[in-house]
Amino acid sequence: MHRLFCVFSPVTRWSRPVVGAALTAGLVLSAGAKQPLQNAEAPAEQAEQSATSSRATLSSGKEGGRYELTPERRALLNTIRYAEGTWKDGEDKGYRIMYGGGQFQDLSRHPERVIVKRYTSAAAGAYQFLPKTWKGVAKELRLSSFEPRHQDQAALHLVERRGALSEIDRQGLTKNAMAKLAPEWASFPTWTGRSAYGQPVKSHQELASFYSSNLRELRNQLGA
Repeated sequence: MHRLFCVFSPVTRWSRPVVGAALTAGLVLSAGAKQPLQNAEAPAEQAEQSATSSRATLSSGKEGGRYELTPERRALLNTIRYAEGTWKDGEDKGYRIMYGGGQFQDLSRHPERVIVKRYTSAAAGAYQFLPKTWKGVAKELRLSSFEPRHQDQAALHLVERRGALSEIDRQGLTKNAMAKLAPEWASFPTWTGRSAYGQPVKSHQELASFYSSNLRELRNQLGA
């Protein structure tokens, strides 16, 4: 997922059980790091640039899914997008991003398109789901398409599976929560600040700054 996306070596990626390990990055090659897709703006500045009409500002309701949206959960989703390189200043086009930065148009299904750049990957969507990961989660949640609201639900499901959702609901994006998500998204740091897969990683401070700034903006919009 972070690039939701984990960057795996061939051995690690295919040996991990079902959903968790197949996430995000899904790089077939083992060496090196995935190139970041976003620009180098400060995280707080990026967090405050979301368009008012985009999903990045939708922070209430269930939209017919299992997981209710709250400011804390939306800020988390936005932070994952920031870490994964699909933030795109909060624009909804981030839901159409494939590995390498290209876009796809058909949201009826995961594109399952293998992209060969520096590495080879079929990761796609705001949370950089691999096809295998997406199929598993979509089946569990009965998601009929790859549309943005379904991508959001799938990402929250993966967060819950890692045991981090309730903690983030109560305490925000703590260092401990980041460590729980590190095996799912390689861009998230472990307790030691490194990627669980030896790939490029965001720092605790950078992600915490983005999350806090975005959460503050979302709460202000709701008058909370």
